[in-house]
Amino acid sequence: MTRIEDWVRQVDIAALVLDATTGAPLVVLREQDAPHRVVPILVGGTEAAAIALALSGETPPRPLPYDLMAALVESLDGRVERVEVTELRDGAFLAELALTGPGGGRRLDTRPSDGIALALRLHAPLFVREAVLEEAGTVLPVVQEAPGADPAAIDDQVAAFASSLADVLPADFVFDPDAETGPDTPDPPAG
Repeated sequence: MTRIEDWVRQVDIAALVLDATTGAPLVVLREQDAPHRVVPILVGGTEAAAIALALSGETPPRPLPYDLMAALVESLDGRVERVEVTELRDGAFLAELALTGPGGGRRLDTRPSDGIALALRLHAPLFVREAVLEEAGTVLPVVQEAPGADPAAIDDQVAAFASSLADVLPADFVFDPDAETGPDTPDPPAG
């Protein structure tokens, strides 16, 4: 008998962003099917850079650890079948990596960020358990088009924003809590 907490939903990476409050990187997973819940997962700067590099399709001049792991899996005739976010425990997401190879199948404990970085390199699907989506997922509100809005102008703004993303480097996602604030950063409140 299958329990509801064992159900999984396939997800895509909706965004890789910096948290507006802390500046820490977040990978945002989005459920492929309705209701299209999103789950933001805090990741480390190194992992965010590795995910950004894989999303961009760029190949580093020397292999990163995730590139090496992917090469090992392939050279041993293995395959990453899926990465599954399985649980939210004490504020931390847990995940498993499902592998198959000549010796059979295995499920390995992994951090979601490591599993995602490897899955992107090996074109493996991402899943989140229903119980995790119920606990940590949210449905984003639908933005209604303003009356009289020009759809072509909106498309132009979206294209300009997408074009500006071409200048974003993986290093931009490395969070340095000791860095000084920049000119666009407001001063902290007094007190």
